[in-house]
Amino acid sequence: MIKGVLFDLDDTLYDSSSFADRARREAIKMMIDAGLKATEEEAYNVLQRIIKQKGSNYNKHFDDLVKAIMGHYEPKIITMGIITYHNVKFALLRPYPDTIKTLIALKKMGLKLGVITDGITIKQWEKLIRLGIVDFFDEVITSEEFGLGKPNKEFFEYGIKKMDLNPDEAVYVGDRVDKDIIPANDVGMHAVRILKGKYKNLDGNCAYEVNNLFEVVDIIKKLKKS
Repeated sequence: MIKGVLFDLDDTLYDSSSFADRARREAIKMMIDAGLKATEEEAYNVLQRIIKQKGSNYNKHFDDLVKAIMGHYEPKIITMGIITYHNVKFALLRPYPDTIKTLIALKKMGLKLGVITDGITIKQWEKLIRLGIVDFFDEVITSEEFGLGKPNKEFFEYGIKKMDLNPDEAVYVGDRVDKDIIPANDVGMHAVRILKGKYKNLDGNCAYEVNNLFEVVDIIKKLKKS
């Protein structure tokens, strides 16, 4: 019997990839206006290398960008990048069109809902609050809180325990095969891959794949009958 559904956050409940990319590009434009000595494409390529090397949760991307291009610290340019990035990001932050109706439908089915996400706890909570969906969730479990992130099985086991569920009572929905589907299956959860975001075209062997989040409702109805 299915009693709960846990979700990844980024690129599962909202379009993380495209909005973050656009915010970074707008930030670079303003940094160039403030004195950054590079073309937009040069600066963007350097920034992408920094993000790949340091990770998306690193909090000094723009500091490193300015130092890499100009060789020294320029607080005005860095601050212009940070402010522009956050202003654009929050202006564009919206759940997928089918996210809210899916969460409403699952709540009406009497299911517990949770989030298991990599990231800094405050940042992930901020996203949920700004998306307007925080009140749907019984638990929000982050890698910072636990001390390990995806694809560690222990992280998923911790999330299931915090939701007071057995693995076979839980469905996990995420966009990545390596970090979401495989570890969720390994701990005994039912895993659903949503084909959204930058990893949607990567191959993966998944029992359940959906293009629209609301399709998860039908999958859970079938699982509850089985």
